[in-house]
Amino acid sequence: MQRPVRRRTARKLTAGAIALTAALTLSACGSGFSGSGGSGGSGGSGGSASGKLTSSDDPISVLIGSSGDAETAAVKSAAASWSGSSGTKATVQAANNLDQQLAQGFASGKPADVFYVSTSSLAGYASNGSLLAYGDQLQDKGDFYPTLTKSFTLDGTLYCAPKDFSTLALFINTADWKAAGLTDSDVPTTWAQLRSVSEKLTQDGRVGLAVSPQVERLGAFMAQAGGALTNSDQTKATVDSAANVEALDYVKGLLDDGSMKFSSDLGESWGGDAFGKNKAAMTIEGNWLTGAMSSSYPSVGYEVAKLPAGPKGAGTLQFTNCWGIAKDSPNQKAALSFVEKMVGKDQQLAFAKAFGVMPSVESAAGTWKQEYPQYAPFLDQAGDAVGLPTKSGTADVIADMDSKLGTLRSTDVKTLLEGVQKNMSAALQG
Repeated sequence: MQRPVRRRTARKLTAGAIALTAALTLSACGSGFSGSGGSGGSGGSGGSASGKLTSSDDPISVLIGSSGDAETAAVKSAAASWSGSSGTKATVQAANNLDQQLAQGFASGKPADVFYVSTSSLAGYASNGSLLAYGDQLQDKGDFYPTLTKSFTLDGTLYCAPKDFSTLALFINTADWKAAGLTDSDVPTTWAQLRSVSEKLTQDGRVGLAVSPQVERLGAFMAQAGGALTNSDQTKATVDSAANVEALDYVKGLLDDGSMKFSSDLGESWGGDAFGKNKAAMTIEGNWLTGAMSSSYPSVGYEVAKLPAGPKGAGTLQFTNCWGIAKDSPNQKAALSFVEKMVGKDQQLAFAKAFGVMPSVESAAGTWKQEYPQYAPFLDQAGDAVGLPTKSGTADVIADMDSKLGTLRSTDVKTLLEGVQKNMSAALQG
């Protein structure tokens, strides 16, 4: 689900960053492990842009999963600028329900020409022939962060351009930190230090660390232990690896000693509200929380730090969307031109200023960090960020795993992971 977002002033990151992550919590609606993704389409494998792109005088339509008025206005403004220079009209619509409206468009044979695609939806739309695989035709495809490119690559084919992204970082309540006698030198850089400061911050009815009970948060500990849910090419499930057992055993230890609680145990739906309401002195969340803090908890002072390294080093999770182009679009050439404009360095920096996202191109990193130095830890972790599996059926497995993690404290870690391992293996083989 998407976090609630509101307008914000320029130069402060916003909860608008959540729009780039329809995969953020993945779909909690799936049941079973037979498949996921889009509906409709022309069938067959995903389209290829290796041949000549279709071209017409038709205007192009753009369907976005907007976080709010700021994002909608920014994309419309960018589209108008592109139309002025290209001579092709572009109409932008903010979807009420992006997945539903995309499915209806594909089923009717009249999909939007360009649209947001989440990592969890990519495989479904690609496998049923809905997507044009235009990645190899992008002029500056080497400028995208490699981990983002990987998230939108299936069977060696880059389908679409990453539009922006988020990572997870550690949020620290500065007043609680000071009250516990902690200083800048105590900001944790290892698991042992995270445990220590969490214990010191647990006082006055407040827990040191609160985290949402999801793979989309706890998976960062798996990465830091050297684990993942699948191997790098998503052909083999690795859920029950020793690294993942070590990661969740560490989390379970924090829960057992009371220095960490799940947000659900604090009566909150996510770690952001537990942190904002001062039920927890720290949380692990993405840069979308900065906007929620500004709009909902403006009196709470906080700092952002990189996540502590684990036994195998640094690690965090990334969340992203891409700009999809319909295989059935009558004007693929104009659609590709539009996408090129949207993912250009200058345009992405303009989007960052308008609604608080992180650019997906490395060439924008220096400027972005100069503009938002207080949020640099999010971008500093880009090289250590990994995405969750994207193959068909894996989103359902992850949603099912999420439903089990809330009872981690009373569950044997190895048994839990072995159950998910079977489901993940079935999904990858299907």
